[in-house]
Amino acid sequence: MRNMIPTCFTALIVILGVGVLHGDQQSQKAAKLDAQVHVSLDYLVSVPTDYEKKDSWPLLLFLHGAGERGNNLEIVKKHGPPKLIDQGKPFPFVVVSPQCPQNGSWSSKPLELIALLDEITAKYKIDQDRIYLTGLSMGGFGTWSLAAYAPDRFAAIVPICGGGEASSARRVTHLPIWVFHGAKDTSVPLKRSEEMVDALKKLQVDVKFTIYPEAGHDSWTATYDNPELYEWLLQQKRKPMPKNGH
Repeated sequence: MRNMIPTCFTALIVILGVGVLHGDQQSQKAAKLDAQVHVSLDYLVSVPTDYEKKDSWPLLLFLHGAGERGNNLEIVKKHGPPKLIDQGKPFPFVVVSPQCPQNGSWSSKPLELIALLDEITAKYKIDQDRIYLTGLSMGGFGTWSLAAYAPDRFAAIVPICGGGEASSARRVTHLPIWVFHGAKDTSVPLKRSEEMVDALKKLQVDVKFTIYPEAGHDSWTATYDNPELYEWLLQQKRKPMPKNGH
């Protein structure tokens, strides 16, 4: 019997220990967050000269590169559509060109950009089925990431000398896409665009891909100077998302 005493005593400790752990169980309750997120983003906006003559217009959202970040909108006019508009070129779109804060990146600001789209579509006569997205360099990366974040908002995208996560290609298989890159780009290697294009082709997407054999990082000047780009964009209308979401 003396040999049984330690065994019984040990069992008692275990039972008491379980009681301590579960006798005063941690509780949880339901709650709800109901708050507004403050968004601040400076931007340029341009409407066609005959804006009042139509009930709705296509929208072109342009994302600049890293060199145009800051708090001076004049810098945004350095490249792309804002530059051309400043030089007097007419565009058959409402053109919106936001400025990314210093040290920020477009890829980290999807909420701000979608909030901007919401504001523009509420304030201006925008055809919701003809919203186009384009950007260069950092804006090219932003174009890929924003399209993957909100693939149901756009009719077509034009990423220039950018790149993205190949795994996100499934999110944009329904979108018409025209990719541009310079073969001699040392800032953003051509490989970054090739990876995205290859991922889309594996998903049976007929993506357009233009490589400038002699161009370095500046593959955007020739692209935005090309009237065929805008003619192609205007032919695109938003398509419904696939039922499986990708």
